[in-house]
Amino acid sequence: MGRHDGAFAVASGATAPACDKQAIVDLLTGYSVETSPAAADKLGGFRDHLAPGTRVYVATLPGTGFERVIATARRLRDEGMVPVPHLPARGISGPDQLGRLLAEFSGEAGVEEVLTIAGGLRQPVGAFDRTMQMLETGLFERHGIRRVGVAGHPEGNPDIDPSELGRALVAKNAFADGSGMSLYLVTQFCFDAAPVIAWDRAIRSAGNRLPIHIGIAGPATLKSLLNYARMCGIGPSARMLRRQGRSLARLGTVSAPDQVVAGLARYRATDPQCGIEAAHFYTFGGLRRATRWLDAVLSGEFDMRADRDGFMARVEL
Repeated sequence: MGRHDGAFAVASGATAPACDKQAIVDLLTGYSVETSPAAADKLGGFRDHLAPGTRVYVATLPGTGFERVIATARRLRDEGMVPVPHLPARGISGPDQLGRLLAEFSGEAGVEEVLTIAGGLRQPVGAFDRTMQMLETGLFERHGIRRVGVAGHPEGNPDIDPSELGRALVAKNAFADGSGMSLYLVTQFCFDAAPVIAWDRAIRSAGNRLPIHIGIAGPATLKSLLNYARMCGIGPSARMLRRQGRSLARLGTVSAPDQVVAGLARYRATDPQCGIEAAHFYTFGGLRRATRWLDAVLSGEFDMRADRDGFMARVEL
């Protein structure tokens, strides 16, 4: 587990008692998922896999024009979903473009909620290099968007100093208090509950009041998970994956997130101060497989493992 030296430093937590099935169902109820324009183009229909009203985040990836993100958001709204597009600060030239994008998202796709992120560009294309600069323009409220996700980093961010992450979280809490907007944290995916629990306790003790939508990797092959973890800078919690993947024969094995879900569900059920509000799934283009797994778990079609560290869904992946 990485060491964080800022105002929101990670602190270790005590081991919680065993999890039960209802706690797992409670954590996953009302889950959200993530897609991209490219992944959406390959999917027959979202309504074939998701319940009406499911919140679906639309990633704005490098090289993907905003017009494709807007089109995907519009399609999601037409299919009965709630589109939540990404707005990467470093990929937006300034207030004029931000205002145009918000007008198009709101007017064409009925968007009422967005996820603001700094974005992966090292060099900003214009005036913005962090999310607070966008939030402080007042443009979100002007276009009827008063619910905004902001990035959370349980395992840190390789491109941002830990102390800067702490200051940014303090600023976002202050902005939420002063603006009346509803802000919440959306985290990168993780593979181990322990760093998440430590991070939540640490930021809570430092004053965080923003609810957490915890990122979880949906079922995928070990090879795919390792590749995504490497690309996204996922650190300590990926060690268990690397241990599992030492055998080449196991790289093609589909891994489900039962252990991390059980650990987070146990924590959420036993700590009344837990900041985790919801689960957000990264499906890596495998929406069908992820929703099959989620449907089985939410229907109670799973068995707790003997070691109580995880469970096994009764579904073919």
